[in-house]
Amino acid sequence: MDAFVSFLQTPWAVVVGLVLAVLVGLVIRLVVSSRQRPSEDVSVPAQPQVPATGESTTPTQADGESPERPRAGPEASEESAAPAEAEITAEPAVERPEPVRGRMERLRERLASSGALGRAILGVLSRGQLSAADWEEIEESLLIADLGLEATDSLMEALKRRVAVESTTDEARIREILREELLALVGPDMDRSLDLTRPEADGTSKPAVVLMVGVNGTGKTTTVGKLARILVAEDKSVLLGAADTFRAAAADQLATWGERVGVDVVRSDREGADPASVAFETVREGIARDVDVVLVDTAGRLQNKSTLMDELGKIKRVMEKQAPVSEVLLVLDATTGQNGMKQAEVFAQATGVTGIVLTKLDGSAKGGIVVSVQRALGVPVKFVGLGEGADDLAPFDPQGFVDAIVGRA
Repeated sequence: MDAFVSFLQTPWAVVVGLVLAVLVGLVIRLVVSSRQRPSEDVSVPAQPQVPATGESTTPTQADGESPERPRAGPEASEESAAPAEAEITAEPAVERPEPVRGRMERLRERLASSGALGRAILGVLSRGQLSAADWEEIEESLLIADLGLEATDSLMEALKRRVAVESTTDEARIREILREELLALVGPDMDRSLDLTRPEADGTSKPAVVLMVGVNGTGKTTTVGKLARILVAEDKSVLLGAADTFRAAAADQLATWGERVGVDVVRSDREGADPASVAFETVREGIARDVDVVLVDTAGRLQNKSTLMDELGKIKRVMEKQAPVSEVLLVLDATTGQNGMKQAEVFAQATGVTGIVLTKLDGSAKGGIVVSVQRALGVPVKFVGLGEGADDLAPFDPQGFVDAIVGRA
């Protein structure tokens, strides 16, 4: 202790004290500066600029003038557009179906490209003096085209009479005679419009209800989807019903068609559910939503299965507890020929068919079924399908159809 006191009295003690004081000061300065420096990993948002005293923080507006809006720069517009683009891509794209008028013209041209039947008949009729063999050739061509025995006999009689009376071999005149007689068979005066009148009941406007029926493999579910596109193109609100509960993919297929045009589908989550129940719920939901048209798809069935045909009658009766069924459309495959006639007759008895939809009418060589099915049932062909495209279904045009069969001059 005495030695330490003696050291403090020497000049070296002063030097050591100054050095220690400097070191302590440096340490304190380093500690303070490190606490005041912000971290480089933390971003500090820019503070809003405070307006000068007396200035308003809201834009002023002169009398009768709109407030001036600042223009957004390129960076701002790109940033604001980015979320909108993400939102659009997240939503399913809704298609705008082709207008009915446009598709009718296109389908008429497609039919006109195939006039094999008309060319064959015209080739025989223009030979001049026709023999019995010539008339047999014409008759055979008509039967091959599925015109049917009764319609073929009627057309043959009319052609023989008019050719004999006019005694002409002029191809243009013969073409006109054939056109007139075929058009009379097709029935240009039949009402082919779809009854979409909304019935009134208890002060409520109910939707028009359309029931689609047919055998397996005719393209019925696809036809329902295509018909929905036609109705949407005509600015009708539509609700679809997936009452085909036996085919697993039927409801999904119908839902896909609906999504493409923004149309909802009523379906059951349980495979094999009661189709009449699904149809009933579809009509009830259509009334609740106040839609214009309810389209109900049903399971394909063979006409010789009586229990399945009875089920169709039940579906229709259950639907009519909610609203009357405006149309029952039978979907037929045009390539099935006269077998389609038997199908049509049985379905007509079970459900009261009001119109025919002919699918796969991709050529006029087999177009005679249009005449035969109408003569058998007394109901018109209302729609025809001529391809696999989404808009390849169109209202049936008798004049265009006959012109396609006869061919162009």
